[in-house]
Amino acid sequence: MESEDTKKIQEMKTDLNLLLECLKYQMDNPFSQKEALVTIHSICQQNSNAGVYFREIGGLMFVRNLAKSSEHSMVKEAALYTLGAVAEQNVYCQQTLCTSELFEDLTWFLSNNDSNTNLKRMSVYVILVLVSNNRTGQTLVRETGCITVLTQLFRTVLSKYELNLSDKNVFQSYQLWSSVCSTLCVCVNNPQNDENQMLCCSLFPHANDWLINCITPEVIRPVCSFIGLTLANNTFVQKYFISVGGLDVLSQVLVQLESDSHKTVSSAKLAVVVTKTVDACIADNPTFGVILSKYQIVSKLLTLLLHESLDSGEKFSIILTLGHCTEDCEENQYDLFKNNGLPLMIQALTESQSEELNKAATFVLHNCKKITEKLCLSLGEYSFDENEKQLEDINMKEKNLEEYWKKAKEILHRIEQLEREGNEEKIQREKYKDNVSSMNINIENTLKHLHGDSIGKGPEAEDKDKSQSRKLPSCKSHGILTTACTNDHQMKTLLKSTDPFDACYRESGQNKTLYKADSSYSQNLHERTNFEKKNSVSQSSDHVFKPPIPVVKNRKQELPVTDPFTLCSDIINKEVITFLATDSHSKMLKYRCSGCIAVGKSLNSRNFSKLLHSCPYQCDRHKVIVEAEDRYKSELRKSLICNKKILLTPRRRRQLSSESTTSGGIKKRRIRKNFTKEEVNYLSNGVKKMGNHWNLILWSFPFQQGRKAVDLAHKYHKLTKGSKHEAP
Repeated sequence: MESEDTKKIQEMKTDLNLLLECLKYQMDNPFSQKEALVTIHSICQQNSNAGVYFREIGGLMFVRNLAKSSEHSMVKEAALYTLGAVAEQNVYCQQTLCTSELFEDLTWFLSNNDSNTNLKRMSVYVILVLVSNNRTGQTLVRETGCITVLTQLFRTVLSKYELNLSDKNVFQSYQLWSSVCSTLCVCVNNPQNDENQMLCCSLFPHANDWLINCITPEVIRPVCSFIGLTLANNTFVQKYFISVGGLDVLSQVLVQLESDSHKTVSSAKLAVVVTKTVDACIADNPTFGVILSKYQIVSKLLTLLLHESLDSGEKFSIILTLGHCTEDCEENQYDLFKNNGLPLMIQALTESQSEELNKAATFVLHNCKKITEKLCLSLGEYSFDENEKQLEDINMKEKNLEEYWKKAKEILHRIEQLEREGNEEKIQREKYKDNVSSMNINIENTLKHLHGDSIGKGPEAEDKDKSQSRKLPSCKSHGILTTACTNDHQMKTLLKSTDPFDACYRESGQNKTLYKADSSYSQNLHERTNFEKKNSVSQSSDHVFKPPIPVVKNRKQELPVTDPFTLCSDIINKEVITFLATDSHSKMLKYRCSGCIAVGKSLNSRNFSKLLHSCPYQCDRHKVIVEAEDRYKSELRKSLICNKKILLTPRRRRQLSSESTTSGGIKKRRIRKNFTKEEVNYLSNGVKKMGNHWNLILWSFPFQQGRKAVDLAHKYHKLTKGSKHEAP
């Protein structure tokens, strides 16, 4: 493949050199020069690097001088066409040709009366290529006066408004005129050039005459493209275009094309082109939408929007134009509502999947928000100079519009309601976080305080608990059950929301329910006996949190109880407490999958597999993993038994694979190819020109397929050794 590419490159270079020599030595034969130029053009079109090489060997400048100095028009046309094609193909060639001398020569070709139409067309084509996407070219076309000649051609090339394209002369003139329009479009835009826009705006009256007198696709498309690009993003030029009646002309053409769109599809397409030009005119000046209301452009655009032949891009252009029309003009807004524009916009929002089209429809609805509010308050406030029958029809349509507007209001109300709910949830989350942090601090402080008080009180609180347990032995178990259950649920909800206390709760283990049962029971007793002495808030805060359970155990060890009734009640309490301690959370932890619980452990591929296999309560996800692993191991064992090999580790696997390749597979050697005499000559010539750069030599000469740079080096060293031995 490399040798074929090098052969093609060498052939291309050889052909270009020969063609350039042919151009130089065939100055008296214009036909051969024309054929050589056409061949150069075809070579440059086939190979992108051909233009660069042609520029390097000086062919580009020679063709430029040939176009200037030749006496034959056919040679000039071919030379200009070749220059334009090469410059269009390569940016470096474009920059090389972009000089003031070439623009002056092209201006002379265009202004000379002796130049035929084809020569002018080729000159305009070269200007188009040099100015396209090139700010330097836009500056030179203005400074050399070339743009002035182009504007003069725009006025004078076509003298009659009735075009008979079947005539050859008229058709050639039309081609020149359309090329001039395209070149002027490139001169003012991409990149935008304000100075060239100011020069080209003098052609607006002539363009308006063409739009009025010749409504054909051959005229409307180039003229609308020229007007739209000249107006783009330039408020001064837009105001001048409106002052010369351009917007009125566009409106009239749009009305006529819209009426013809029901008959032919081409009229609908042309109407979209005119719509884009109107949008470019009022995009930066929405106040000029009042002019469009005279011709009822909004209603025409709505009917055009319903045409079946339009695609999503064309519908987007129409809706965007409606948005600019209704942005700052209440008459256009009212016209939109009067012609059922609101349901069309809602339908476009619901049915279309294009983001740009949805944004344009939303833009139209946003513009009509004020007028809809007025219509909702009083539908009869707008008084226009119409007859009573027309007013009745308007009222009927307004009622329908009111129904559609109610639906739209409901949609907006739902959206606002969802946004409010989202904001309220955010505020509640922030408040919840603040409350949780304050609760954590209060819980820690109360735990510390109560723990210190319990140590200081000592036997007094213990005697009080004993006396209370003796007084009410029968009601004790029942009270513990009821109060512990309720407090257990409250405590769980509290622990879920508080992180620091959750840690203390986990450390306490099974004794947590005992604290709650004792606290709730002591709280009820205290409320019955000492209600008049202490405040209820202080009682609840003093008795909710009891001292830790180890203190209770130590207390029983220090003060043994000899009363059998008390001992029996204590045993019952322990049974109830152990039953309550095993809540649903702890039971669920016992029967959960060990793979899901083991989060903090250091796991790897070996001990995690053992952990899953040893767990009797596997979840569905880990059960699938274990089954897949067992299936893979069984298949692996079967394959190893068949091959009579034992595979232990990845290292051993690599060793076995290397052994199998060395023992079973035999590496193929390259077929030996002796160097021919031509290859030896190539090698010696390459070393003389390039030195010991074997890769360059290999790429520069057509060696046999399969040759490498190392082969050339070995062969050259053998040749040099042989020459040294033969020398003495």
